[in-house]
Amino acid sequence: MSTLKIAIQKSGRLNEDSIQILKDCGISINNGNDQLKAEASNFPLEILFLRNSDIPQYLIDGVVDAAIVGDNLLVEKGKTIQVAEKLGFSKCKVSVAVPRSFEYKSIKDLDGLRIATSYPNTVNDFFASKNISVDLHQISGSVEIAPNIGLADAIVDIVSSGSTLFKNNLKEVEVIFKSEAVLAVSPTISNENQAILNKLQFRIQSVLRARKSKYILMNVPNDNIAKVTQILPVLKSPTVVPLNEKGWSSVQTVIDEDKFWDVIDQLKEAGAEGILVCPIEKMVL
Repeated sequence: MSTLKIAIQKSGRLNEDSIQILKDCGISINNGNDQLKAEASNFPLEILFLRNSDIPQYLIDGVVDAAIVGDNLLVEKGKTIQVAEKLGFSKCKVSVAVPRSFEYKSIKDLDGLRIATSYPNTVNDFFASKNISVDLHQISGSVEIAPNIGLADAIVDIVSSGSTLFKNNLKEVEVIFKSEAVLAVSPTISNENQAILNKLQFRIQSVLRARKSKYILMNVPNDNIAKVTQILPVLKSPTVVPLNEKGWSSVQTVIDEDKFWDVIDQLKEAGAEGILVCPIEKMVL
């Protein structure tokens, strides 16, 4: 039987989130500390734990069939690699940062300056598109220290919370693009393994939908049901179940978590009481 080979980051937050989404998909992973490879016991899947920067080339060469990797890495090293699914975690930005004392007015202020980065292709493409010339210094490791030691005038690096920039007396001035974890696919994947990947992607989609949604239940006077259902931002009609108390029903539906707080006051004004909001483990359409 064919086995899908998938690469994930060897360590760090992306590693943890990648393992978690696979487990949420019902996949049991037999892995221990410092393992470079692990197999699933209940799904035809083999996981390779790789250095993050190596993953795009492994995909291109067909060593792995798929990978959970940051979109920023594909922009830098794997533009030809197909993204099958955006995963919604490990979100960050690839940004330009300068010392806080730098009086920044526009991107033209960077023309001719020294830029330190671990993303040379991204930087060259970005500044070329703006018709700006920069002196690129490619370094690995702690890019943020470059301006403090006189190596560069500015940096381009990943920004999550911005705390690392703050600690190094830097400020973000331009966002090149926003990134998140994605499910990427090798251009050489076989038909058999593509079929397995499709099954995995179906599970991932079910998990992602559940993460974005909540199950909501509320008690509503029967005379107000029509008004309440008009307020609820759902695609299909909610479930209405008569309660033991005469004249009342339980209204139940799935709602986008981001929209709940926008309508909660309207629901209460429409007579809804005892509103419960519950997490959803899986959501299959």
